[in-house]
Order: sequence, then structure tokens, then C-alpha cells
Amino acid sequence: MDYTAHYDSPWGGITLASDGEKLVGLWFEGQKYFAEILSKEHGDGSDLEIFDMTRRWLDIYFSGHAPNFTPPLLMRTTDFRKRVWEIMLTIPFGKTMTYGDISRIIAKDRGLASMSPQAVGGAVGHNCISLIIPCHRVVGTGGLLTGYAGGIDKKVRLLQMEGVVM
Repeated sequence: MDYTAHYDSPWGGITLASDGEKLVGLWFEGQKYFAEILSKEHGDGSDLEIFDMTRRWLDIYFSGHAPNFTPPLLMRTTDFRKRVWEIMLTIPFGKTMTYGDISRIIAKDRGLASMSPQAVGGAVGHNCISLIIPCHRVVGTGGLLTGYAGGIDKKVRLLQMEGVVM
């Protein structure tokens, strides 16, 4: 069974989702692909330890600092998307990576000459654990700010909060 809880961020409500032990989802309310991996029936898990840990992470993050821990995550997705998300987890606070950078890493991992940055973009866009898996840190060539499921305005504000020079 899945469980959900709410978090009030400075930029709107966030829904947290868990299987009871690991975080499976974190979405700004109303964002694109909101809760697409969540089971239809889920319970209130406001008092779960995983949500307490995630709230601590979010409190630190929204205070403008890089949390020094990551809550346990369960990525409910395809192998390809999971690999893209794992790469996003390596992007440091205050830094960015391009879709092309990620596609080159995956191509190298798979022994391919190249990988489509558009395929990477689809995987980035379907990230269901926003902020913690920092899809907002993925930008286009030359630092071009491209789409963000939570809204481009939030992407800009998140990057500014992290001190990214745009």
C-alpha cells in the first residue's frame, strides 16, 4: 500500500508518497505527471518516519543549503529512466548538467556511439521524486532553461536559490 503526506513549501504545496519505508514520489501539487506512479488507493502516512526524514531534507533545502543526506528512495520506473535519475542524483547543489551530458554518460555506459538527448529529456520530465532527484538542475545546451514539470518559474527560482548563475 502507498501512503501520502503534505509539505508546505515556500512555493506551494508538495505531496510526498511512500511505500511505507522508502520515498516513491515528491511533486509540487498540480505539476505535470502529478502522482502518475501512485496506486489508486493510498492511506495517510503523515506520521511515517520516511516523511519526517523527507520534511527535514526539504526544510534544509528550502533554507538555501544542501542537505547532507538523502532519504531512502524507491524509483518506480523503467531501467532507462532509473539510470537517468541516478545520474541526476550526482549533480551537486548549485551546479547544472545538460541533457547532452547525460546522454553521453548513458551512451558510454551502454557502449553506444550516441544517445538521444530527447530521450533523456523524456526521462528527466517524468522524474517522480522532484527536488531530491534534482531534475531542475538539468538544462539545455549553453545553459538554456528548458521545461520543468513543476513549471519553468519554479525551475528558475530553485536554481537561483542554489546560487546558479544564469
